Amino acid sequence: MARGDLTDEEWSLIEPRLPVGERGPIPDLRQQFNAVMWRFRTGSSWRDRPAEYGPWSIAYDRFRSWAMAGIFGHLMHAM
Repeated sequence: MARGDLTDEEWSLIEPRLPVGERGPIPDLRQQFNAVMWRFRTGSSWRDRPAEYGPWSIAYDRFRSWAMAGIFGHLMHAM
């Protein structure tokens, strides 16, 4: 786990509020969420994210789908 990544306790609060994929749970969902949070913590471009977060395009696509679905607003309200 990198500095700034979600702790197990934090993840247990967020995970149930994220949408499930069309075919069930999304693999590496926590990794993708951490990638999105890293991008906004640092202000760097998607392509400059650390390799441990996986391909930049997957993190960006996940962010875009969450943003369009209002997931971040829902999370902020729930927290």
